[in-house]
Amino acid sequence: MQKAAVLVAGGRGTRMGGPMSKQYLPIGGMPILMHTLSVFHKVDPKMELILVIPGDDFELWENLCQQHDFTIPHQVVAGGNSRFQSVKNGITAVSFSEGVVAIHDGVRPFVHENVIKESFEKAAETGSAVAVVALKDSIRKLMDDDRSFYQERQYFRLVQTPQTFDIQKIRKAFEVTELPQFTDDATVYEHQGWQVTLIPGNPENIKITTPEDMDYAEFLIQKMKSR
Repeated sequence: MQKAAVLVAGGRGTRMGGPMSKQYLPIGGMPILMHTLSVFHKVDPKMELILVIPGDDFELWENLCQQHDFTIPHQVVAGGNSRFQSVKNGITAVSFSEGVVAIHDGVRPFVHENVIKESFEKAAETGSAVAVVALKDSIRKLMDDDRSFYQERQYFRLVQTPQTFDIQKIRKAFEVTELPQFTDDATVYEHQGWQVTLIPGNPENIKITTPEDMDYAEFLIQKMKSR
C-alpha cells in the first residue's frame, strides 16, 4: 500500500501574536513542523511527505532546515487562500493515484505513532479514518434566544487529525466548490455521501494555536525526553 501524508500549515498563525507564524516556532529546540514531519517519517520512512506552507515562506523554511540540519525527505507545496485550497494543493501533489493519504495539521506534533498507523490501516479497509477523542466536560447547546440546553456528551466527539482517506476518493471529494460547512476534510468527504469511519485519537494531540499551547507543548516535549 502506497502511503502519503499531507501536513497542512498554510496559515499565518496570527493568534500567537508574534512576528513569526506559529508553525515555525521552536519547541524543544526545533520548529514545530519538524517535530510533526519526524513522527510521520518514523512511522514509515518510505511514506511520501508533503508540507503545505505559504509560498512566501519557502525561503524561510529552507533556511530553517539548513539551520537545524533537518534532512527528512519532503516536498514543499504552496498553500491556498483557505484550508480547503491548501489541502487540495497538497493532495494534488501526491505522486500516486492508488493508495492512502493522511491529512494532518502541521501544528499537531504530538500525534501518537499508533494513531497514524491505525489511520492508514482503517482507511485502506473502509476508505476513511478520522481521529477523535471523547469529551471530558459537560456541554450545552446555545439557542438564538439566549437559552441553553444540556447535551449528553457521550454522543459527541472532538475531531482531530490525521484524517486519512483513499487517495482517489478524497481527490474526487475536493473537486467540488468550497462550501462554508467544510470545516475539515471529513466534511468534504461526507459531502459525497460517503460515511466517515472514526478511530481513537490521543488527548495530547493538541493543535498549537495560542501562547498557552506553546507552554503545554514545552511540557510535553520535556516529559517525552525524560522517559
